[in-house]
Amino acid sequence: MNVNAAIAAVAALAGLCTGVIAMLAFRWSEREQAKPTRSSLHTDAVLPPGVDTVLSVLRSSAVVLDEADAVVKASSAAYALGLVRGGKLAVEPMLAMARDTRRDGEIRQIELDLPRRGTGRGGDALAVSARVAPLGSRLVLLLVEDLTEARRIEAVRRDFVANVSHELKTPVGALSLLSEAVMDASDDPEAVTRFAGRMQVEATRLTSLVQELIDLSRVQNDDPLEDAEPVRVDELVAEAIDRCRHQAGTKQITMATGGTADLHVWGNRGQLAAALGNLVENGVNYSPARTRVGIAARRIPATGGDLIEIAVTDQGIGISEKDRERIFERFYRVDPARSRQTGGTGLGLAIVKHVAASHGGEVTVWSAEGQGSTFTLRLPEAGAARDRDRSRSETRESSESYDTGDLDGEDQGRPYETFTNEPLSAPEVLP
Repeated sequence: MNVNAAIAAVAALAGLCTGVIAMLAFRWSEREQAKPTRSSLHTDAVLPPGVDTVLSVLRSSAVVLDEADAVVKASSAAYALGLVRGGKLAVEPMLAMARDTRRDGEIRQIELDLPRRGTGRGGDALAVSARVAPLGSRLVLLLVEDLTEARRIEAVRRDFVANVSHELKTPVGALSLLSEAVMDASDDPEAVTRFAGRMQVEATRLTSLVQELIDLSRVQNDDPLEDAEPVRVDELVAEAIDRCRHQAGTKQITMATGGTADLHVWGNRGQLAAALGNLVENGVNYSPARTRVGIAARRIPATGGDLIEIAVTDQGIGISEKDRERIFERFYRVDPARSRQTGGTGLGLAIVKHVAASHGGEVTVWSAEGQGSTFTLRLPEAGAARDRDRSRSETRESSESYDTGDLDGEDQGRPYETFTNEPLSAPEVLP
C-alpha cells in the first residue's frame, strides 16, 4: 500500500513538472514571436497608422529612426544598398543629417557617392540622393534615391552632344570658308568650279552625318520587334552589295558571296539592311584597290534556338588590339585621316551594335593588322524557317564550310576560312 502511494506521489510530481515546463515553453514561444523582424522591427507599436503601408510602396529606399538612432523600419532596398547594418544606419553623413533634423525639425537633402556593398573601389561607387524629414514628434524618415544610372545616362548624353557638336562644326566651317572663297574668286571660273566641288563634298559629308544621327536615334528609341518579320538573308546581302557597287567598282574590288542558302532572320528589315550595309561599306572603304570583300552566312546551334551568322571579310588595313575594344563606340575612328577621305562619320559600327542588340543578337570582330578584318553579325533565326529547315540542317551541319575564293590565302586563322557549300549566288566581280 505504501508502495502504491509512493508511485502515485511520483506520478503527480512528474505531471506537475511537465505542466510547468509546457507553460514556460509556451511563454518563451510567445516572446520570440513578439520580437521585431528585420523588415518590420517594432513597426506596429511605434510607426503612426498608415505609414508602414506608404513606405512599402515607395520606390525610394526608406529608413525610419527613433530618438536613439535605432532603425524602426527599413525597406529591403535600404538593406540591399548597405544603408542599414545590425539595426543601425551605417552611413555616417546620413546619420548626422538625421540628428540635425531631429533637433531642429528642418528638412535636409544631400548627394553622396557610396562604395558598392562588398567592394571598396572608387569606380564602383553608387551615386545617391538622401532626404531627411521629421516623422511625428519622435521619429525621423530618411529617403534615399539611387542616382547611379541617371548619372551614367547624363554622362553619355553630355559626351554625345559634345561629339556631335564637334563633328558638325567641321563640315559647316568648311562650307563657310569655301563659300567665301567662291565669292572672292568670282572672276576665275576654274577656281569657282574647284571650290564648288569641294563644297559639294562637304555638303554630302554633312548630309551623311545628319542621316546617320537620325538612324542611330531611331534604332536606340524604337522597338524593332514591333514590326518584325522573317527576312531573307540573301536579300539583305544583295542589298548591301548593291549599296556599295559604285565604291567597289571604282577601286576594282571583287565582291564574293557564299555560305548557306535560304536562311531567314527575325526582325525589322530596314534596320537589318542598314546594319549589314554598314559592315559591307566599311569593308570596301578600308580595303586597298584590287582586293576582295566576302560575305557569307550560316546557321549555328544555340541555346533557345538557332542563330544566323553573317560574316563580312575584307583584306583591309586591319585593326590593332587596342582599337578593337573601342570601334563600336560612337564617333570613334581607327584612322581619322582615312575616315575623312572615305567620308566616314564614326557612327556606322555604333548603329550595327545597337541593331544587333535590339534584335537579340550581337556583332563581333576578328582582325589582324595588315591582314584585314572579319565582322560577324549573329541574329536569331526566324522561327518558321527554323522549324521548316530543322531536319535538313541536322544532316548538313556536319559538312558545312564556306568559301570566298580563299582571299588570296591571307586570312589564315579567321573565323571563316573557306566558303564552299551552297553559295548564295555566284561570286560577283566588279570591274
